[in-house]
Amino acid sequence: MQSILRSCPSLTSVQTRVTRRLWSACMLAAAAATMAPGAWAQAGSYPSKPIVFVVPYAAGGSSDTRSRQLAKKMEDYLGQRVVVENRPGASGNIGTQAIATAKPDGYMIGLGNFAPMSVNQALYGKLAYDPKKDLEPIALLEKGPLVLGVSASAPYKTLAEFLAWSKRKPGGFSYASTGAGGASNLVAELFKDTAKFDAVHVPYRGGAPAINDIMGGSTDFMMDLASLFIPHATGDSPRIRILAVTAEKRLPALPDVPTFAELGYPTMNASNWFGVIAPKGVPPEVIAKLNEAVNRATQDPAYRKVVADQGAEVGGGTPANFSSFVETESQRWTKLIRDKGIKVD
Repeated sequence: MQSILRSCPSLTSVQTRVTRRLWSACMLAAAAATMAPGAWAQAGSYPSKPIVFVVPYAAGGSSDTRSRQLAKKMEDYLGQRVVVENRPGASGNIGTQAIATAKPDGYMIGLGNFAPMSVNQALYGKLAYDPKKDLEPIALLEKGPLVLGVSASAPYKTLAEFLAWSKRKPGGFSYASTGAGGASNLVAELFKDTAKFDAVHVPYRGGAPAINDIMGGSTDFMMDLASLFIPHATGDSPRIRILAVTAEKRLPALPDVPTFAELGYPTMNASNWFGVIAPKGVPPEVIAKLNEAVNRATQDPAYRKVVADQGAEVGGGTPANFSSFVETESQRWTKLIRDKGIKVD
């Protein structure tokens, strides 16, 4: 640094615009010489110890399962253990807050998904964290399109027949969800608003009891992840009929199921998504390394097959792509929540 400063012109000699520019350049070079070694060392040595990967949901669920699959793939690239830690509660808010308040050194990261990143602020009002100010998007991991499922014994076999039937008994239709404010609730409300029909919301404590009542005919329909319906909609004696999917294109796992867009509802492109996030302030070079690890994992053929077989779409891309996606999702669902007056039970 001293050698750089000695080569700079004296302040007393700064008489022209050119000299002023030279002086500014010298000051920037001196600052870079001071800061660069630390940054280079951090980028080169990271990670030097295990990374904690927080999942804001209970062990055994789809988010937990996918996080553990991802963690193993990231370990192969980073050369350090990635330890999954479950911190469930409050619709994902507890675990997400833990990530937001962690030391921004890249050694605590986690799963950021649909509810805590783009919905809960509108549902709960003031959160203990701000998704935009306190969290750093790393990469979109996966988008899970939702499907419209009905009982296999229902009289309607197409979406058009379903809508025609719903108008024969206005107010009589009901739909199941895994809880107020979740993707299954919000996407069903979006569909009601788009297709202009009525249905009463019946929230359940999880997907299993909800789908049991769909199969039994106690409720008329449900919109949720394809992976929840596929085991009941395939095989020799299916108990669920899937009428449409909210994806941009048909799912390889359900090639005979049309998209809502094909059926005349292009705004019904929606998903229950998740990605990888870190606390705000993690050095850019560490974010870049984590982003590369996630992207390598999502390109692994075995990983991609697992995701596709469950009716989901592999993510990937840059932190900027993910940040833009989260902002768009937040605006979209906040508007629906406020317009419909949706509240947490």
